[in-house]
Amino acid sequence: MTTSATMRALDETRGAVRVEDLYDTDVDDLWQACTSPERLARWIARVEGDLRVGGTVDLVFTSSWTGPARVEQCEAPHHLLLTTEPGTEDEGQIEVWLTEEGSRTRLVVEERGLPLTHLPFHASGWRVHLEDLGRSLELGGPVHTDGWGSDAGAAGWKRRWEELTPSYQQAEIH
Repeated sequence: MTTSATMRALDETRGAVRVEDLYDTDVDDLWQACTSPERLARWIARVEGDLRVGGTVDLVFTSSWTGPARVEQCEAPHHLLLTTEPGTEDEGQIEVWLTEEGSRTRLVVEERGLPLTHLPFHASGWRVHLEDLGRSLELGGPVHTDGWGSDAGAAGWKRRWEELTPSYQQAEIH
């Protein structure tokens, strides 16, 4: 597993973070890990709501971020597009692509619409999320057994995020 994260400006105030990794599993298994509420709760978020195109879900991430997202596109098992905090000034998008590479599957996640000053924090956060996904796939179960909520993120997630964030704060935004 070699998770990479990059940051880029979209305009003078907003930007995007892109993370990717290659996993030792087939595309259908990775799709389930990225779309099934039971599997998502193992590594990134609790998800409740209307899980179909046009539906809105409520998310509680292991980072403690909490909010709504609308499902814009869902093309199993290769593409997912969510609008986070729809209709607010903080509206953004999370787009996910899965691509088969032999017996492995590449996952690419891009979060767009972030304030430029927030990019390093989201880059390190998404990197931790994808690392957690890899661990969850290896374990066949949950990574953060100590729990998390909107008031406090998962302790292991936070420790790793704190380790990675300084390097992203020093990295260049393209």
